[in-house]
Amino acid sequence: MTERMTGAQALVRALEHVGVDTVFGIPGGAILPAYDPLYDSTKVRHVLVRHEQGAGHAAEGYAQATGRVGVCMATSGPGATNLVTPIADAFMDSVPIVAITGQVASSMIGTDAFQESDISGITMPITKHNFLVTDPDDIPRTIMEAFHIASTGRPGPVLVDISKDALQAETEFRWPPTMQLPGYRPVTRPHSKQIREAAKLIAESRRPVLYVGGGVHKARASAELLELAELADIPVVTTLMARGTFPDGHPQHLGMPGMHGSVSAVGALQKSDLIIGLGVRFDDRVTGDLSSFAPHAKVVHADIDPAEISKNRHADVPIVGDCKEVITDLIAAIRASGQKGDYSDWWKLLNGLKETYPLGYDTAEDGSLAPQYVMERLSAIVGPEAYYVSGVGQHQMWAAQFIDYEKPGTFINSGGLGTMGFAVPAAMGAKMGRPDATVWAIDGDGCFQMTNQELATCAIEGVPIKIAVINNGNLGMVRQWQTLFYDERYSNTDLQTTRRIPDFVKLAEAYGCVGLRCERPEDVDAVIEKAMEINDVPVVIDFVVHQDAMVWPMIAGGASNDTIQIAINMAPKWENEE
Repeated sequence: MTERMTGAQALVRALEHVGVDTVFGIPGGAILPAYDPLYDSTKVRHVLVRHEQGAGHAAEGYAQATGRVGVCMATSGPGATNLVTPIADAFMDSVPIVAITGQVASSMIGTDAFQESDISGITMPITKHNFLVTDPDDIPRTIMEAFHIASTGRPGPVLVDISKDALQAETEFRWPPTMQLPGYRPVTRPHSKQIREAAKLIAESRRPVLYVGGGVHKARASAELLELAELADIPVVTTLMARGTFPDGHPQHLGMPGMHGSVSAVGALQKSDLIIGLGVRFDDRVTGDLSSFAPHAKVVHADIDPAEISKNRHADVPIVGDCKEVITDLIAAIRASGQKGDYSDWWKLLNGLKETYPLGYDTAEDGSLAPQYVMERLSAIVGPEAYYVSGVGQHQMWAAQFIDYEKPGTFINSGGLGTMGFAVPAAMGAKMGRPDATVWAIDGDGCFQMTNQELATCAIEGVPIKIAVINNGNLGMVRQWQTLFYDERYSNTDLQTTRRIPDFVKLAEAYGCVGLRCERPEDVDAVIEKAMEINDVPVVIDFVVHQDAMVWPMIAGGASNDTIQIAINMAPKWENEE
């Protein structure tokens, strides 16, 4: 099919052809030509956000909730640079988004024209790929390539920067175009020899652990993971990005590893003789001091991105491939071998750790609200079918620890970059992608003040998300570090939001939302239930919690996982200690 049209019309038509139904963005000078045909599109809904950062995080939330590519759009200069944080966030967490930006006319590029910025150069280190388009004939092919790159192999963000004159000029629109990506061939099929080697190590091991990361969820391989774990009777730990990929309620699940992981999960990795890493990065928040991480373990490391394998920890058996195919082949190899390890002593040790050191928390002597209790009640009342979207900090860790995740993909958060302000716009995007699902944003009072203007977008666009603001009046995680490592010198962490500056209930109402407040444990259930009954507008709950509540367990940054503490100056006793 061919048709004469402008580059802007070709852009919108191409977006329709690749299946886009929602775009988050803000118009401006350089991108304005694209907004005119967008006005006429019956297939693409444009959501007018209040800040471009909100558009980017909303695209991420949409992508994570649906598995499809999220799309955001902004103008040149400051519009484009406001997308840098969500693009970096998507890059770190392997989220498939396409960011479309307007650029000044091609004749003006490099002249420091009004609202010009080299967004391709700026984002080169934080995109999977990016394009600068100055010829309208290239727009359809570039869009098709951008969506293909973003969604295949290891997913990630792709930037398409289009000059204003390319949007205004006429072109012959042809669909489908022929992609020109000769060097892009992601390996998805694992090598059979490596699979056999991995199966052999599993059979020989006495203390194996399945170390499961976000790549398993992105491969849609949770069912295969469950089959593998049960077949081989191997304990499972799930990282922050993989919460729910293996059910929390399953007896083989030991919890989340890492800096704020469970004692059983951290201990399993440290004491293991074989780590089967699936879709993981062996990042610093999991390993702690690398030189002392799992000192006796051999490593099988499977990932679709060969750059990740042996990057931080040497892999004895490297496997490049899609996790779904890797796990399927591993199951077949283990069945074919007919061998099964004896892990009874291993399970005895791990179950002992699980029973002796469960996740817990102290309640404040003054009877004030414990944030962990809020999470427990949210989990019990809202249930495992909902999506929980968190910001970054203490509330993120409490949400990871005290909400039970039984379904893959139901915990959405900013893991790698740790972006404050992620939760509200990402929850909006998730709800727009999954309109029939219940979506809760769990935010801190610090994070919430970075992007809460998107409440206006939610109210106007009819996106009834629910937001639990865990309000301790401080930048809580920073305060916790100041308590533990800086002699309680609280430099610039007191937000004074407990003085109600701002008053989150009034703020919610000003944005056209329902505002509720909860300050007592005995009121928590009623407030959550009231929020669950309201499904036509967004709801904000100001949970006023104790400022000294801390996240435990904890391993200090850069310290050995062996130094994990379950409370201040309290450490677990390992098997070889008295």
